[in-house]
Amino acid sequence: MTRLRRAATLAAALTGTLAALLAPAAAQAGPAACQVVGTAPVDTEQARLQDQRTTAFTERSGLRDLLRGFPAALCAARNARQAERVAGAWGRALWQAGVDRAQGRRPGGELPARDDRPLYWTRLAMTVQLARWQPRFDVDPADLRARFEDASRGLDDGFTAAPGVRRIFVSGFDPYGLDTEPRRANPSGAAVLQLHGRRITLADGSLAEVRAVLLPVRYGDFDDSVVERAFGPHLTPGPQAADLITSISQGYPGLFTLEAWAGRARSADPATDNTGTLSGGTRQHPVTAPGLDDGPEFIRTTLPTDAMTAVQQPYPVRLNTTVTEIPEGGVDPVDRADGPTPGSRAVAGGGGGYLSNEVAYRSNRLRLDLAPDLPGGHLHTPVLTGLPAQQDRLTAPEFEQNEAAIADQVREILRHARF
Repeated sequence: MTRLRRAATLAAALTGTLAALLAPAAAQAGPAACQVVGTAPVDTEQARLQDQRTTAFTERSGLRDLLRGFPAALCAARNARQAERVAGAWGRALWQAGVDRAQGRRPGGELPARDDRPLYWTRLAMTVQLARWQPRFDVDPADLRARFEDASRGLDDGFTAAPGVRRIFVSGFDPYGLDTEPRRANPSGAAVLQLHGRRITLADGSLAEVRAVLLPVRYGDFDDSVVERAFGPHLTPGPQAADLITSISQGYPGLFTLEAWAGRARSADPATDNTGTLSGGTRQHPVTAPGLDDGPEFIRTTLPTDAMTAVQQPYPVRLNTTVTEIPEGGVDPVDRADGPTPGSRAVAGGGGGYLSNEVAYRSNRLRLDLAPDLPGGHLHTPVLTGLPAQQDRLTAPEFEQNEAAIADQVREILRHARF
């Protein structure tokens, strides 16, 4: 970490900004033989950085030093092995900066500390820098981005070895729906950033350490087993084994829901992911997500839902038992309020047919194989509201109060879990 801070300090003299990052002109970073150029293509997600409001999340959050230091650190690498170390180290530095900021340990600029958006947009801007880096030696760009992404999402951060302390592992999501509202946040991401690494006192008086990851809203990453890579180490015996797991995502207006059932299918089209990609599945024609081993059409939660639904303020917390299925021998989807029927085909779990349902299915499908007695499931937060009507404003008191209230109640719901 000292080495990272030193690199960031040396690079502070760089004069490039996020706007310059996306400009077509080439920009030098480090030695003349090393360039971070402005001509490499960007994907749909990265292209949203052309909106000045999205780049402002880095400029106004205290994370600008990481963005400015990254090109010089890349250019200091002299071979592929060093480049891999740089990508991983700077990903971890970004993750820790996002956690420290959310927990009030890092100067946060003028944006609210609990906000998840600065980490998301800074990560994207750094992946643009990584894509535009032109080293003098051969590298695998996809591998470097994967190393950086995993580290910047907390996938290589884990529990401390603390005897007598229980372990809760949670996941949240990036913001999504950004084509219609690029200022949008995700309260699940904000909540897990505030929880990561902290110890909470459970309702029975025992201590639990919480560890978290932030998952992308991208079908391709799910196809490449990001969920299994995130949850797997915490479902196998050893010092990283969790005592409870739950995925968390944004759900319905005005209430929390614990999802009783996760379904095997994707069925959310025409809704796209953050890269504009479709799943290929609809309500009439659901599809099974790629890369899944054989398993049941629906998986029931094993979370202690009775205890967790005892927390009813400021938002109500409900157990959601609804599913959508194609009954055995049928062809049309049927909505059911009381769970699936034997032999049916999954269309949607309680969390729908999108990635929030899929993270629940994938993580609990793995749990069935590796730790079937472990409590596991999915929690949906209320929809985060309160963004100001003025499009040039990124935050407002109502938005910040709602974000804080949701995150605080996530902690209380976990605190009341009995396991």
